[in-house]
Amino acid sequence: MPETIYDVAIIGSGPAGYTAAIRAGQYGLKAALIEKDPYLGGTCLHVGCIPTKALLFNAELWDHLKDAAEYGIEGVGARKLKWDSVLQRKTKVVDRHAKGLQFLMRKNRVDTVKGFGRLSGPAQNGVHTIELKDGGKTSQLKTKNVILATGSEARMIPGLQADDRVLTNIEILEIGSVPKSLVVVGSGAVGVEFASIFRSFDTEVTILEMLPRMVPLEDEEVSKELARVYRKRGINFYAGAKVEKVEKTKTGVSVTFSADGKQQKVEAEKILIAVGRKPLTDAVGLEQTKIQTERGFVKTNEWMQTGEPGIYAIGDIVLGTPQLAHVGAMEGIVAVSKIAGKEDKPINLRRIPNVTFCHPEIGSVGLTEAKAREQGHSVKVGKFPFTANSRASIVGEHEGFIKIVSDSKYGEILGVHIIGPQATELIAEAVTAMELEATVEDLMWTIHAHPTLAEAMLDASNSVYGLAINI
Repeated sequence: MPETIYDVAIIGSGPAGYTAAIRAGQYGLKAALIEKDPYLGGTCLHVGCIPTKALLFNAELWDHLKDAAEYGIEGVGARKLKWDSVLQRKTKVVDRHAKGLQFLMRKNRVDTVKGFGRLSGPAQNGVHTIELKDGGKTSQLKTKNVILATGSEARMIPGLQADDRVLTNIEILEIGSVPKSLVVVGSGAVGVEFASIFRSFDTEVTILEMLPRMVPLEDEEVSKELARVYRKRGINFYAGAKVEKVEKTKTGVSVTFSADGKQQKVEAEKILIAVGRKPLTDAVGLEQTKIQTERGFVKTNEWMQTGEPGIYAIGDIVLGTPQLAHVGAMEGIVAVSKIAGKEDKPINLRRIPNVTFCHPEIGSVGLTEAKAREQGHSVKVGKFPFTANSRASIVGEHEGFIKIVSDSKYGEILGVHIIGPQATELIAEAVTAMELEATVEDLMWTIHAHPTLAEAMLDASNSVYGLAINI
């Protein structure tokens, strides 16, 4: 039989990789999806986005039960948390979607190949050879194009190793019981989400953030509001905090850190290290190609092409794009569209939504107010609080606001920043508006259903010109 030569082979089956594989199948390309683990879906599905959000939903339900009497529901005062059942439900959600991915590969005629994929160098006569290793077995796969989607792993504080007390996003998802106390190092999405989960279950939580504010990539007012709400929830937070030492104790860990010009110490059962993620590119054979890297991240052009002809990179390993599942997925579509010769459109970094599923939720897109001013825009801001939104009253979640940052000359929407109920869903309207180059005035004349949380977007757009109806 003649040797199979694929049109495209994707190394890594996370959201970036599996999306690329499905789109390749839809375009009629002969595609192979290479995965070293025994399952598809990568970090996001198995130890990231999906299981974390499943736990956050459990935490939200638990919080609602605490206020059951306010909603006229009695008899739940003796509620009891079965943590093992919480973990089982989380696993059930993950397994369902992992099986769904296997079905989608079959549906789109994508070959799944088990093994660790490694580049062997430039293409020979237009064909790349990928070396595959699966346990003690080695083999080769031939393909005209390669898409690298090898993902990332949690960064660790130098000198520390993950174990049953020092946790990353992987270990914390499998802890046998809710800890009485938890120190979280880092207040990005991972840090504040796990802080939110375990505080709902009455864990004493302390967050240490090296930068001057919580969720430091968000608009400053969003950071301030989240810090205020977290303090109200009983979460301790130290900004400008540098961790100096982590020591094991009889009952957990002792963390020495400096903040506010003085050295301090906090003890807890567990410590979660949530200081970012590093790209997994060390062992994939980049050194045998013309691919350029910076700090382990792969340099690409806007079409996700690397410096080596026929090799693309997508997802968490790409230099200069956010490490977000939905970004990786769209990069996969961009790369495959280029390979297939279909209509293509590069990613606009200004139109990428950022979502954090803590409580209250955060959703944002575009420039913060500070960045817009730095870039020389004549800025006009509108802000509407959820305290004045009727649906927020109905669902009992009044914290937060919607903030629109616009250019005063033409009403261009430069950025939208939401903290509050369903912010991760509401941000989609802002992303769509910016993608379609809508103005603040366009939003003002868009009828929003009543009573909805989305109405807050209408009031926020009107507030840019001091015309909000409900405040």
